[in-house]
Amino acid sequence: MLDALVAEARLRWGLDPAAGLQVVAAESLVGTPFEASRPLLLVPLAVLRGVEPPDQAAAAAAPLPLPAPLPGRHGPAGRDPLAVLGRAYPEDHPVGRFGLTEGTSVAALRPEDLGGSLYLAPLAPELAAAGPWAMPAISERLRRPDGCPWDREQTHESLRRHLLEEAYEVYDALEGGSTPALAEELGDLLLQVILHAQLAAEAGVFDLADVQAAIARKIVRRHPHVFGDAVARTAADVNRQWERIKADERAEARAEEQDADGTNGAAPRGALDGIARSMPALAASQEMQERASALGYDWPSIDGILDKVAEELGELARADSVVDREEEFGDLLMVIVNVGRRLGIETEAALRRANDKFRTRFASVERQAAARGVALRDLDFAELDRMWDQAKIEGAAVAAAARTAADAAQTAADAVKETAR
Repeated sequence: MLDALVAEARLRWGLDPAAGLQVVAAESLVGTPFEASRPLLLVPLAVLRGVEPPDQAAAAAAPLPLPAPLPGRHGPAGRDPLAVLGRAYPEDHPVGRFGLTEGTSVAALRPEDLGGSLYLAPLAPELAAAGPWAMPAISERLRRPDGCPWDREQTHESLRRHLLEEAYEVYDALEGGSTPALAEELGDLLLQVILHAQLAAEAGVFDLADVQAAIARKIVRRHPHVFGDAVARTAADVNRQWERIKADERAEARAEEQDADGTNGAAPRGALDGIARSMPALAASQEMQERASALGYDWPSIDGILDKVAEELGELARADSVVDREEEFGDLLMVIVNVGRRLGIETEAALRRANDKFRTRFASVERQAAARGVALRDLDFAELDRMWDQAKIEGAAVAAAARTAADAAQTAADAVKETAR
């Protein structure tokens, strides 16, 4: 029966099986990783089992059993087969119907259509936008001699600043939670990964498949409590196990390097190796201290860290040279970061929020001064302080309104989820 469908598709729609024909059961569509840049034959499960296809009217009356949606494609529309097709193909993409002279389109498909056999011709790789291989295809095309002049000029070095810019834009977008803006920024960041993989592939070193394989293997290896027989009952257990595994990995990597270059006496890699020097200083400090803590190097309680803050403040006050003051101030900052780490605070994010708060309040002070027709430099400290207090009152009112709006939005979202269930 399947051979007959393939023969009909070749005759009517020019199917070339050599292009990589995909045969998917309609009942399992939502859980199947198909690629829109390859021909797709969508058939009832009965056809794959070699029995007569069900009556379409009966199929419409009895909804298809749906498997779990495919991870990565399991968003709001992940359980609806027609919505899955709508995300993978343009609305006007033609859909051939076996045994019927008239076809249809993706947008016009109805649930009862899935009771019969359907054929969807492949899209050009760059148009299969929802699939994982569209962007690699686009990147490769842009780098060809007849592609984009800007893309052809790029190197790993020239793209470095773009990577940082996109990472920071994602960081900012995370403030809003799961939003369409975050999806767009994550896409911009993913593009940087794809571009670097493309450059490496052209050099014959690695490609995107190597990048994907490396991280997948690493994550599976570092989660033996999920993919193996290890036990980790708390997040702290996971962190300790994670650091032990990474320490073993560093030792193995160093041994391989020693074997390769003959430097058997070289020092082993430490727990802090691999922390990028280009990271923001607060984030790097917190990461170093978290790694040390995971290996047992930590204060017994936060009281000791707070005592250390007082000690460092005293040393800063007693410093009598520019060099000493800078050193003691750095020590104080590092201990402050340790306080935040111990309290479960992301210090980089905390300081960014404090910067935003200062920016907002200072803008209010400027507005107040402008409304009075005076310059800030002409006001005494007491007046500036009163204006600052007014800015704090305004900020508190704005924050309260924002919280109310956020609570209302969350309540509405929860209601939608409950209805969907």
